[in-house]
Amino acid sequence: MNTFVFFLKPREHKMQNRHQKSGKKGEAIAVRQLKKKGYKILETNYLTKLGEIDVIAKDKGTIVFVEVKARRSVHFGSAKEAVSTQKQKKISMVALYYLKTTNQLTAKARFDVVAVNLNRDKPGVEIIKNAFELAYE
Repeated sequence: MNTFVFFLKPREHKMQNRHQKSGKKGEAIAVRQLKKKGYKILETNYLTKLGEIDVIAKDKGTIVFVEVKARRSVHFGSAKEAVSTQKQKKISMVALYYLKTTNQLTAKARFDVVAVNLNRDKPGVEIIKNAFELAYE
């Protein structure tokens, strides 16, 4: 009798498409830039049943919820324009969940967007502080 053993790859090793690879690269670049600017990184890829926040950091006593948008070109719009109202609501709900579960509901907080241009000819990073206000229905 033959016995077959199957090994499953861990979730983090699954194959990523080009979009996912660009996103991960953009997040790594964003984290490096945030650290250079003095942000203390608290969490990366904070995932809940409500959604995900790319980076949670502290900047001079303020908790900062950061959405990272990476683009290879501006063909589909800039990275800054990619944070829709619906995405803002989702990030807001996850941020409130984070603040509640960490007993920091009274803490000063804000939402930043880090736009990462992955274009080889003109790479760049832009940090947009207070990119949007708390959004919920």
